[in-house]
Amino acid sequence: MARQATVTRETRETRITVTIDLDGTGKADLSTGIGFFDHMLDGFARHGLFDLTVRCEGDLQVDCHHTIEDTGITLGTAIARALGDKAGILRYGSCLLPMDETLALCAVDLGGRPYFVYDAAFAAPACGGMDTQMAREFFYAVSYSAAMNLHLKVLYGENDHHKLEALFKAFAKALSAAVRQDPRIEGVLSTKGSL
Repeated sequence: MARQATVTRETRETRITVTIDLDGTGKADLSTGIGFFDHMLDGFARHGLFDLTVRCEGDLQVDCHHTIEDTGITLGTAIARALGDKAGILRYGSCLLPMDETLALCAVDLGGRPYFVYDAAFAAPACGGMDTQMAREFFYAVSYSAAMNLHLKVLYGENDHHKLEALFKAFAKALSAAVRQDPRIEGVLSTKGSL
């Protein structure tokens, strides 16, 4: 059964369509109007082995905030829809990801209760046209829209590009592990009987 979803979100600030296939091969077709953000989403798709298409028209004449946050909302919603009833998934995933001098940690629980913990600091206010503070807003939006428990931390690092990229790739690997299916799991992996 295909685990994929397409979600469209339209507001006065953004028009976004996201398609994700959780069982893809890492193909990405991205157009958000923010080159660096597209680069981060490409790393997410490639390293999570998700097929991802993102089309966004946002009010970039204001700044990058609405484009990035609303893409997070739309992506999180698409992930939740693609997961369906979550039958057979491993539910938990984590990754400790090195990128040159940077080390980032991500842990995910797809248990249906959103919670977000984030610990990352950056030297500059922006990186490649993306406000560094928007990484937090993006991941927060994904976690709550997908109803996932998401913890992200940069343990150490110097280069802002490396820190951001490590966070996106660590999230990709942790989510990929959490959505993986195991034939030994009957129904959902919970003592409650539902996720």
